Order: sequence, then C-alpha cells, then structure tokens
Amino acid sequence: MRENVIGRANVEDTPELMAYYKDLEKYEAGALWTVANKIEPWQPQSASVPVLWRYSDLREHVLRSVELVSPEKAGRRVIYLNNPGRRDVSAAVGWLYSGLQVMHPGEVASAHAHSASALRFIMEGAGAYTIVDGHKMTLGARDFVLTPNGTWHEHGVEGDGSVCIWQDGLDIPLVNALEANFFVVHPKIQQEPSGYPVDDMTKTWGNPGLRPADTRWSKGYSPMFKYEWEPTYESLRKYAAATDGSPHDGILMNYVNPITGGHVMQTIGASMQMLRPGETTKSHRHTGSFIYQVAKGRGYSIIAGKRFEWEERDIFCVPSWAWHEHGNASTSEDACLFCFNDLPVIEGLGLYREETYGDNGGHQSVAA
Repeated sequence: MRENVIGRANVEDTPELMAYYKDLEKYEAGALWTVANKIEPWQPQSASVPVLWRYSDLREHVLRSVELVSPEKAGRRVIYLNNPGRRDVSAAVGWLYSGLQVMHPGEVASAHAHSASALRFIMEGAGAYTIVDGHKMTLGARDFVLTPNGTWHEHGVEGDGSVCIWQDGLDIPLVNALEANFFVVHPKIQQEPSGYPVDDMTKTWGNPGLRPADTRWSKGYSPMFKYEWEPTYESLRKYAAATDGSPHDGILMNYVNPITGGHVMQTIGASMQMLRPGETTKSHRHTGSFIYQVAKGRGYSIIAGKRFEWEERDIFCVPSWAWHEHGNASTSEDACLFCFNDLPVIEGLGLYREETYGDNGGHQSVAA
C-alpha cells in the first residue's frame, strides 16, 4: 500500500524488486516498506464493526440450547456474540469476548480456572450464584460479579430458583493473542465448602467510604467480587443530583477496586452510566473497545454514523476510535447502560487517546 506522502512508504514495484521479495520469503523475511503503511496506520483501524444484539431475538435461541446440550457435555451452555469483523478470534469487539449463558434450577457448572479474566452481568432469573475461591455470592438481576484470572469459580442455580440468563464477558481473545492462556478443571469437579459466610466479600468490602481495619488484600484484582444493582443505581441518582454530568456520557461511574480505587481487574474495566429523561449526549471517540448492556430503559446510540435503537437487556458494542453518542428515548424515565471494556490494558500501556466531535453541534450525521 503506497502513499505519496513524505515519511511514508512509496516504493513502486519493479520486476527486480518482486524477485527480491520472493527471495526474502525463502528466509521467512520481508521488506518493511511493503507493509509499513498497513501496520502503522495514521489512526486506529478497527476490524470490529458496531453491532446491536437484540435480546428479544436471542433469548429464544439461548433457551433452546437447554434442550439440545447438557452443562456437563457443553462445559458451559453459552451462545457467544460474534462480531463480523472478529470471527477469526470469536470476539464481540476488539479483543473482548461476550456470550449469554443459561442455567436451569438445580444445575451446577463444574469448577474451573483460567488465565482469562471474566465477569457476569445478570439479565434475568432468581436463585443464581457464583462461587469464587470458596466465596459464594447470591446473584440477582443487574448484579455484576467478577471471576478474576486464576481463581477457581463455578456457577449454579438453586433448586427453588428460576431459569437464569446472564452475560459473560472475558478477555479470552486478548490472552490468546498473547499466547498466555491456560484452562484447568477443578480436580474434585466442584469446590469444597469453605466455611465463608454467603456474600462475605460484598459485606466486607462494599461499604461506601469504609475499609476493614484488620483485613489485608494483596492481589491485583478487586476483592469485592460482587457489585449489587441497588446501591449502584442509588449512587448514580445521588451523583446526578450533584453534577451536570459528562457531555459525552451523562452520569458515568466506574466500578472500582476498593483497595486501589482503580479498575476491578488488571485487563477488564467496567462502568455504569445513567442518561436522564430526554438526555442526549455529544459524540466523541477514544481508543479501547467497549461492550454495553442496557440495564434499564430504552434509547439509542449513534455509532460511526449508524443509529441503533435499544431497550433493556440489549447488548451493543463500540469499536476502538469509533464516534459514538447516546440518547434516552423516554422523557420520564432514566436509562442505564452497563459497560465493560479493555481500558486497564489501554491505559496501562499509555495508549489512551480521546477526541470530541467538533461539527454539527457535537452530533454525527446519521447514514440513511
């Protein structure tokens, strides 16, 4: 790919050069100027495309998987979200994976551990639970739970519960790209009872502005494991009463590690944002890949010039460096968007960059 710009590769092919390239191939080598403009773009060129996965379209198919495969045979009964530009790595966007997992009452998935970091966001049902390194957490709709890399974890639904569906989010594509992924099944299939009280990690670490005086935590991920919906939503509403919010994100709050105040895990960050009734945000773009799930309400997002209408439990993605803005379709109810992203990696490597949209009052033109 030639570019007639000073400082960029602009070498014209000749028979002599073509023969030279062939010779280099014999030694598993090549001339940088033949690929330089491709591998060093002027700005990020994401292979991912914006996608909206409608829950109303997927739910029936997710439930049908229960009739077709058992959790014992499948390992985990999940329908994953496949971005057209990232099918080669089974990613929903960038280097992030997402899927919808379903479990019936009484079912338990085997305990396992892996190098990939993971999270769950509960979409519907009652009686679900996760056990992480012996800590059992009960899960309700819109709760957010961590299963950090290297931890033993298993999921299940109590016998008196109901069918549960949740979104899984992992950095599997990233860890695979780094050629660093391991997976191991627990030697006893399920973790043994640990004696920890149920929901002990949230009760210990989830108290606003307070930290246990005699408790130590040295791991790189949050010890809280479960972030409940009700206090999250209450915090958004309190914050909304004290600020005008961001022109690009409305009322935005990050889930944090209570030890460091930073991201919940080393490779995956998460947030919840609220759009007040009738609120529309201005467009911006930034590096990093983002997957959103509608936690509450209905509205729309304009991503790379295309409008996507969403409602509760829908999932959509914003690729890196794609212009995006959001709007609440209701004039009386707020809307909330859960999001997980790869910001810990982007920021940790010094690669974060952001830009605001300067034309048309900060709003994109929508393609017909």
